Order: sequence, then C-alpha cells, then structure tokens
Amino acid sequence: MSNNSDVPQPRHRRRPQRVWAVVGAGAAVVAVAVTAGAVALAATSAEPTPSAEAAAAVQSASSAAVASSPARSASPASATPSRPASAAPTTGAPTTGVPAREVPKGGWIPVDQAAWKKQVAAYKSRKPAAVPAGVGDLPEFRADCKYSHRLADDPIVLPGLPGASHMHSFVGNKALDAHTTAADLMKFTATTCKPVQDHSAYWVPTLYDNASGKPVETTGFRVYYRSLRGDSDDVMPAPNGLRMVAGDAKKKVPTPRGAQGQFYCAFYGPGDLDGIARSSNGNWPICGGDATLHFMLQFPDCWDGKHLDSPTHKAHVTFGSDRACPSSHPVRIPAITFDIQYGVKGSKAGYYLSSDKDVKSASSMHGDAFVMWDPDVMNSRTKDCIRQRRTCDNYGYLR
Repeated sequence: MSNNSDVPQPRHRRRPQRVWAVVGAGAAVVAVAVTAGAVALAATSAEPTPSAEAAAAVQSASSAAVASSPARSASPASATPSRPASAAPTTGAPTTGVPAREVPKGGWIPVDQAAWKKQVAAYKSRKPAAVPAGVGDLPEFRADCKYSHRLADDPIVLPGLPGASHMHSFVGNKALDAHTTAADLMKFTATTCKPVQDHSAYWVPTLYDNASGKPVETTGFRVYYRSLRGDSDDVMPAPNGLRMVAGDAKKKVPTPRGAQGQFYCAFYGPGDLDGIARSSNGNWPICGGDATLHFMLQFPDCWDGKHLDSPTHKAHVTFGSDRACPSSHPVRIPAITFDIQYGVKGSKAGYYLSSDKDVKSASSMHGDAFVMWDPDVMNSRTKDCIRQRRTCDNYGYLR
C-alpha cells in the first residue's frame, strides 16, 4: 500500500500497570501509554446514545467527499458486506435505468473548509466536562473493535477497484469495500467498534498460518486516540474523512529476534516479549505462558489542515516534535495507535502477511485509518480527554 519508511513501533512492557514507552521517529518523540487493559482489550461502561449532531455530519461528510454511492446493506460482523440486488454493478456498464455508483477519487483530496471551520468553532466553544475523582492523567480516548470482514479491497490506496489489493482484514464500519466514500461511512453506520459513534473503518493485511494457509483474524483491535507530547493545549479534533496509512506494505526484510517492527508476545507477569523461541525462518516469535501475538502501529499527529488524503496517503500528515508541529503541517490532531491482538501463540511454521507471501516476515505490516466520528463525540473526547490530559475509555473518563 504505502512506500514511505515506517515509524518505530511502541512496545508493551511486562507489567499489569500503565507505563510509558518513548520511541524516536525522526524529529518526533512518540510517548505511548500502554495498559494491562490493552492486552485484554475489554469493553467498559454503558453505551451513550448518539448525539443530535450526527445527522448534520452527513451533510458535512458529503461535502468533504465525492458523491455518495447508492444504498447498500451492511453485513454481519463475520461476513462480507453485500449490496442490494437493485444496486448497479461495481464495474462495467450500468444496468439500464439504474445509475452507476461513482468511483471514489484518490490523490489530493481537499477538506471541506466550511465543514472543518464549523467543527473547529464548535470545538473551541465547548466547555470541558468536569473530571471526577480518580481519573488518570494519560491524554487518550479509544475505540475497541472486533473483526468485521475480509476483502481484497482498499478504498484509500485503490479506490473503486474491488479485488485489486492483497487481502485485508477490516474492523469498524461493516459496509466498507473498494467503493466506500467518506459520506458512505456516515450513511452506513453499523460498526464492530465501541463506542458506536465511531463510524470509522480500520484495516491491516490479513495474517495467515504458514502451515495451513488459513487466515488468522484479530481477536482484539484497540484504536487509541492520544497526545504524543507533554503539552496538549493545541490538539484539535480529527477531521471527518481523514485517510492515513502507516507502515510500508512493500518492505520485505527479515524480522529476527529484536528486530524493529516485529510482532511480539504480550501477557501478564515475567517473560520475553520476543518469545521463548522463534519460527523456523526466525521471523515470528513463539509465545510462552498465556501470551499471544500482538502488534502496535503508530500514526502521525500533525496534519496540513488542507487535505484529507494525498497521493502517498502520508504526505498530508507527519510527526511533530515535542515542541510543535512543523509549519507545513500546523494542525496537531489526536494520534491514532493500533493495538492489535491475535489469538495465537506462534509455531515453528510461523505466519505470513497477505502483503508478503515470499519473505514471510512482519516487515510489511501496515495499517489504514479512514476516520469518521459523530462530530460532537469527537469534539467532546478531544476536549475532555486529550486537552485536559485525562484518561478515557470507550465512553468517557476512565475511573
């Protein structure tokens, strides 16, 4: 998918309490909070109801994106999304009398400045919620997601081209396919994420068992939105329709013990993050005890304020320093972190990613984020949790 150099990955410590892992990324200093809960990926609290502003967001998303597609039905979490029989074919000439779905556009996609200014104005005028006693001081909120479906589609890198990509495993928005636009994410909002006001789609290359050739799907997929630096006063909410890619799908180099960007073993108690042994090719850890395979993927925290996507799917975002974002990307946004859990322990045969069947390493691991939230919820989480530097779970303050 992407061909830029990847960012060093944050890693878990072997303790059941929260710690900080500091990772250098060029000029960036990435401080990532890790919890024992990130290993378990358990849902918490009762779900709130969607805000009244959700309907208004549909119009904003439509303006920021290309024209929306015809209606289609969202699939169950374990199935591939399907379209109604009356929908036009996704390729070739349209059926007589039925309009064809418009192909999503790629390249430089401008943000709808009117919609963005409206969101910023609402954000700045919003008063932060009072902080109850006992709330932690890590500036973050999150969405916990389950596996949704698997397709050889990529609406960010290969929009409008079903089956043109390597296989991807999707979480979040159940209706996502190669034709999905930003407006679609607000129209077809069935999701495998909590809170349900996160209508985003997130995906990674599918992991396969090398011995059987069968897919190994995620058993936990936590998406953190957080501040990567010590001062969060300038953090703004993420704009709806933002698309980003992290990692490098074309990188195919071995990932032996201790290599950067490898899968690791996460668990409680003492042990070896690199595993008690390695696969035959040395690229995959074999976990001991109760540990299972995990991967963490960090996205940038600075945005150019002008584009929702770019030809490289990276040029419109970048990492800032602990002092500020660069002048080319002046808008500090919550940094997305994927904390991915697989319910397997490793084996001698090892695994391979759909993006690298040859070297069978972990170096091509990458992720895509297509951001779409109820704007009031995004604003409130950013103001309450990140700007106030307070720890939040799926639904608000974590106590």
